[in-house]
Amino acid sequence: MEYIPFNSRSPLHKTPFGAVKQGEKITFKIVLPRSLSCSKVELVINRDGENEKRFPFFWLSMQGDNEEWWCLDYLENETGLYFYHFEYTTAWGKTSIRRNDGSCGVLSAGKNDFQLTVFSKDFETPEWLKGGVIYQIFPDRFYRSGQEKKNVPPDRVLRSDWGGEPSWRPDKYGRVLNNDYFCGDLVGIKEKLPYLKSLGVGCIYLNPIFEAQSNHRYNTSDYEKIDSILGTEQDLRELCDAAEKFGISIILDGVFSHTGDDSRYFNKCGRYDTIGAYQSEKSPFFSWYSFRTWPYDYKSWWNFETLPEVNEENKSFIDFITGNNGVARRWLKVGVRGWRLDVADELPDKFLDEFRKSVKAEKSDALILGEVWEDASNKCSYGSRRRYLQGAQLDSVMNYPFSEAILGFIRSGIVEGFSEKILTVLENYPKCVVDVLMNHIGTHDTMRAITALAGESCEGRDRLWQSGRLLSPQQYERGVKLLKLAAVIQYTLPGVPSLYYGDEAGMQGYKDPFNRVCYPWGNENKELLSFYENLGRIRRGCHCLKEGTYFTVSEMLSCLAYTREDDNDRIFVVVNRNEHDIDYYLPEEWNHAETLLGERVEKGSLHLPALSAAILKTEEK
Repeated sequence: MEYIPFNSRSPLHKTPFGAVKQGEKITFKIVLPRSLSCSKVELVINRDGENEKRFPFFWLSMQGDNEEWWCLDYLENETGLYFYHFEYTTAWGKTSIRRNDGSCGVLSAGKNDFQLTVFSKDFETPEWLKGGVIYQIFPDRFYRSGQEKKNVPPDRVLRSDWGGEPSWRPDKYGRVLNNDYFCGDLVGIKEKLPYLKSLGVGCIYLNPIFEAQSNHRYNTSDYEKIDSILGTEQDLRELCDAAEKFGISIILDGVFSHTGDDSRYFNKCGRYDTIGAYQSEKSPFFSWYSFRTWPYDYKSWWNFETLPEVNEENKSFIDFITGNNGVARRWLKVGVRGWRLDVADELPDKFLDEFRKSVKAEKSDALILGEVWEDASNKCSYGSRRRYLQGAQLDSVMNYPFSEAILGFIRSGIVEGFSEKILTVLENYPKCVVDVLMNHIGTHDTMRAITALAGESCEGRDRLWQSGRLLSPQQYERGVKLLKLAAVIQYTLPGVPSLYYGDEAGMQGYKDPFNRVCYPWGNENKELLSFYENLGRIRRGCHCLKEGTYFTVSEMLSCLAYTREDDNDRIFVVVNRNEHDIDYYLPEEWNHAETLLGERVEKGSLHLPALSAAILKTEEK
């Protein structure tokens, strides 16, 4: 067994845990064998590639006859991403203590530095989201009110077969137009607010609602107009007002890295009466785009010609989005409570800095949520380290690391390594960010969760293979059980669970567009729906799920156990991914706990049937 002189996650070695505010004192403690005859210990730290700085430890005390402790109180006044290790001096020279795997440092053999995130002392995230549930809606497919659609462009296909398969086959020119609409709308969402409240929802995240020439609306045509099929600005205002009465906030999807080519700003198709960048170099929007040879050769998002890329550092564009009368503030005035930023890792720092200033000036508790698929604390994109979570840009991100950990464990049954993925995020992110992480297990960009858990892989398979492909009855039955396990973890980890519309009803489907079919009103899986309603009640009834600490109790043999706790209450979660029943022997203090989910505790043992989970609760004294 390797000697462990330092563990960055142990309060014996580092306090406070994880990321720190600028100016906050950090206490480091190192333990070394007495036999090394150490004469000096130093912290070696640098701010993401800058020159190293060294700070000496002082000798603290002996532990028994064989170990000695060294200590250092350190603080950092400048925000940023820092990397550190330790060096100690003996009669044989200097040797380093570096991170090997996980959070443990080793003598001589470590390969990596430890990470320290230092964030702004003024950084706060919205309180209203903590402890709640997010519900993501793809607006065209959630619910249609039946109201007459007005001013609909003639090249749109309005579907009357609610629940039919979305169109996906190319036309004779090889184009997939995404121009079929099932006519879900904002009034329909308003009508379903009581249903969402029954699920414990406190925040609705809407995929794009601005005018665009596709049903997904990620090719914005007009940032200042609601798409005519969805309704009007007044409809959005009334939705926000009605949602507020249910204790529900609305956030919008902001697509600012590109526009549609068929938009007011580019106007390639001549649909609009504006002079677009494609039409004239004198267009007021010309500077927004980058032409190699005007007008035919221009930069586009991931080389999709229908999505001309915007120069997000262009002053005219930044002013249009973030100015006093800009897009960001305009829709906050209407009543929305925040923004989800599409492909946030493709938005430059200059834009993100100005976007936060604008949003927070209009509504200080508005949410700014970014789409970042990797660890957002140390992400690099476009040749530079990003600083999303240091207090001047995002409040939170879509938590793909948690999603991958949950789905990976439940799909495979391999639990070893699960907590490492969770703790890495908890250690690297500011606590205020952790409390509002968007913990999803399915979105409009991924397979439906039940399909991902119980279906065949679609990797390397085209849309023809995915079309109409559903789980067999046996797969579906198993998928429901696996989805329940995933949901228990999703709803009890730090952060906020995000439910993709219809997952609670048992909706299935592979990738876009088969993961975007209509909600099956009247044909929901009632058992699954009841389960999600209960999880919503559990979240509302457990204060520790708002900001409580996380601790892994055990992870082995396809069984995971962990706790969440704060000064009010605490819960114990056990997930049995085995295909057979198990008996889990509990620590003594949980013998008289209240059972929120699963079977009662009997004589210190918790019985868990195959593919089941339990949640216990006690009040803190």
